Amino acid sequence: MDSIRYNYNHYLQDMKEELGKQWPDNRTLNIVCHGHSVPSGYFATPVVDSFNAYPHLLHKQVKAHYPYAVLNVIVTGIGGETSLSGRTRITGDVLGHRPDVVTIDYGLNDRGIGLSAAQESWKEMIELLLDREIKVILLTPTWDRSYGTGDESWLSLQQHTEQIRHLAQEYKVGLCDSFAAYQSYVDAGGILEDLLSYVNHPNARGHALVAGELAKFLL
Repeated sequence: MDSIRYNYNHYLQDMKEELGKQWPDNRTLNIVCHGHSVPSGYFATPVVDSFNAYPHLLHKQVKAHYPYAVLNVIVTGIGGETSLSGRTRITGDVLGHRPDVVTIDYGLNDRGIGLSAAQESWKEMIELLLDREIKVILLTPTWDRSYGTGDESWLSLQQHTEQIRHLAQEYKVGLCDSFAAYQSYVDAGGILEDLLSYVNHPNARGHALVAGELAKFLL
């Protein structure tokens, strides 16, 4: 999609310039990863492996590229949460960190609230952030073991994925298409179990795919 390619190349151009500055001209930059158990680092529940989850992997990749940058990657995810409660927390839990960029990742769990409620919640969060001139990156969901079953759970995951893609286009914000990254991995001959630590949680390799997609915005 041309819009996604445009976002990768230009969407965070101002932040890339800030990341490249050296002391005393640099400043602290904050990325906040908002969402459910996946950005929180849950692997095989109840194990939380923060240092192999995509927020930390993203932090490492970006810092390797910008050695002079002062960068924080802050996680405000809660395991089991949907965007309904995520939107109620965003003012207190996210804005208080004075973010330059916020990522939103609720697609897996939002199957439980339906498309309409999820759309309303995502729109409220996106508009709140854009009104404050904060850059936004939406994440489509990573896969779970409903893949290949053709059941309602997998169909719903595909529908939420398409809704998130459309929201990114509507608001002209960034899109990290985790769903497409998993699809590419499987299409290339990989198996889904290579990417999972649990029925619905990625392992380190699965998180690395997401971190790699996010890093394209900044490298």
